[in-house]
Amino acid sequence: MEGAFSNSMPSPFSYTFTPGISSANVTDTVANTWMDTRIWSKLPQPLIDRVIAFLPPPAFFRARCVCKRWYSLLFSSNFLELYIQISPRRHWFLFFKHKSLKSYICGNNSSTTRSSGGQTSTANIFEGYLFDPYDIAWYRISFPLVPSGFSPAAASGGLICWVSDEAGAKSIILCNPLIGSLTQLPPTLRPRLFPSTGFKAGPSSIDVAIAGDDLISPYAVKNLSTESFHIDAGGFYSLWGTTSSLPRLCGLESGQMVCVDDRFYCMNYNPFSVLVYEIAENSWCKIQAPMRRFLRSPSLVESMDKLILVAAVEKSKLNVPKSLRLWSLQACGTTWVEIERMPQQLYQQFEELEAGHGFDCVGHGKFIAIIIRGSDRALLFDICRKAWQWIPPCPYMNHGGEDVNGLHGFAYEPTVTTPVTGLLDQLTVPFQSFSGFIG
Repeated sequence: MEGAFSNSMPSPFSYTFTPGISSANVTDTVANTWMDTRIWSKLPQPLIDRVIAFLPPPAFFRARCVCKRWYSLLFSSNFLELYIQISPRRHWFLFFKHKSLKSYICGNNSSTTRSSGGQTSTANIFEGYLFDPYDIAWYRISFPLVPSGFSPAAASGGLICWVSDEAGAKSIILCNPLIGSLTQLPPTLRPRLFPSTGFKAGPSSIDVAIAGDDLISPYAVKNLSTESFHIDAGGFYSLWGTTSSLPRLCGLESGQMVCVDDRFYCMNYNPFSVLVYEIAENSWCKIQAPMRRFLRSPSLVESMDKLILVAAVEKSKLNVPKSLRLWSLQACGTTWVEIERMPQQLYQQFEELEAGHGFDCVGHGKFIAIIIRGSDRALLFDICRKAWQWIPPCPYMNHGGEDVNGLHGFAYEPTVTTPVTGLLDQLTVPFQSFSGFIG
């Protein structure tokens, strides 16, 4: 763990947290008797550390400004071990601007700087938007160390997986935005355009799967194969050497996969079905989707350790009202059960705003976010309370901007320590260097 957190690492303040809109009512006045320094100054230091470990990330980084010791907690092995043990899991979301196809999933935000000689230069800095579904709060966070030419492809275990946009062998970077760390993986072996990406980072292992969009010529792609990367604390690793063939005539759309129970899931199109990649067995299979002839904008999400299919249902030739429905995949792995249907009055409002553009979904914990494409409007569904609510628009987006086409989201669990990336230090494979990469 000490190797992953050294004083030579980039400053944790390379990112910027900007507090957003919150529904919580916070009072600034506290009775003086409760803040008596004669009481609070005598708290044992281990107890204070436990309190700090429970703080949400924005409050944790504000607290680091109090004193040198609290600032140094991010570099303390003892505190980080405590943090891993007791810090509560936070099922947040991380969104990026969904821009033009030319810039793939997201584009860089440009900032202009002026050098000492008076010349101006444009620096490309990625920007993301953290959403806390518990407090309904937005935060802005930047990625100044991520090189240009990369796009976020997946998230797991507090890490963001960035994949290179350029056609060819794919370069991959794992980033923890809270501490500004970057970890590079060896490049893939096969040339691809915009493949689907599956990523799982556990406490002691990392798995990555890159599937489809094989470049069969400089001008043509075909969904043919999967490459997988694995490394674990037991010393076993496979550097893209494990490959498997995709099912014949599959039409998976370029994008991210959903991981549930050591399996990666992604949608198959024309007709709709679900493709399943068994990580341990390195094999694919196909599951029939419910009501597949009547689905529109189907999305797969993980919620409460279950695979959920979210889609609009339109039966034009039957006397059935249009609706948005959720199905859960049962333990047998082949049967779907409908678990929820959006209230009809809300769906009519949703359909009017969506206007046939489609929508994307992302799930985390008990929450599912449904984002209307080409818009800043999104719904939040609490699967435990069976409650629907509109998410306030992100205050940091350029609403109505010509180049912005809505948001693209990931399930993100913010954490100040990701020791699993230390496993990659074992590898002796020479990595490709990037211009602008800061080690």
